[in-house]
Amino acid sequence: MFPSLSALLASAGTSPFVQALAIIIGTFILEDAATIVTAMEVQTGQVSLGVALVALYIGIVVGDLGLYGLGRLAALWPPARRWVAVPGTGQQGADSQGWFGRNVFRIVFISRFIPGARLPLYTACGFFRASIGRFAGAAILATLIWTSLLFAVSLRIGQFLIDHLGAWKWLGMAGFVLTIILVGRIVATVRSPSR
Repeated sequence: MFPSLSALLASAGTSPFVQALAIIIGTFILEDAATIVTAMEVQTGQVSLGVALVALYIGIVVGDLGLYGLGRLAALWPPARRWVAVPGTGQQGADSQGWFGRNVFRIVFISRFIPGARLPLYTACGFFRASIGRFAGAAILATLIWTSLLFAVSLRIGQFLIDHLGAWKWLGMAGFVLTIILVGRIVATVRSPSR
């Protein structure tokens, strides 16, 4: 992820469109890493702050909407509908559909900040036909907050790495990304119920 996104941004030169496209594609692969690498590129002057933030916001929100869309597609598959049927009623997850419909904003907003929660919850929102408007609104708001915070922290750390590690800055940034990923995995493991 590091060399490829960085190399792609470097080869994009000064073309904001190509830089934005590279960043958006990076968010589809691993959005937190793309945010951190993009912040580092802003810090080195390779990418402008405006291009970086707009591309990150667009890429992440489009990815979130894609997860919702995958859930909607899954709902069209008969075995998936049978899998969530309410036993003994013949209803196709009516209780779940009502719950997701009532709580879509809260589900989307909170899951943005909980590692590992987005994939299952965002696709479930689509599967149970939660309001796409409320889903999109929550996804946009949560993305603006989370991505801005992670980007700001990454800018600070990026400047520290540039100042103190010089040519080794990418190794330090790789360590930062690995730390974010590992902390997310640890949090997800700790909060999962024991089986």
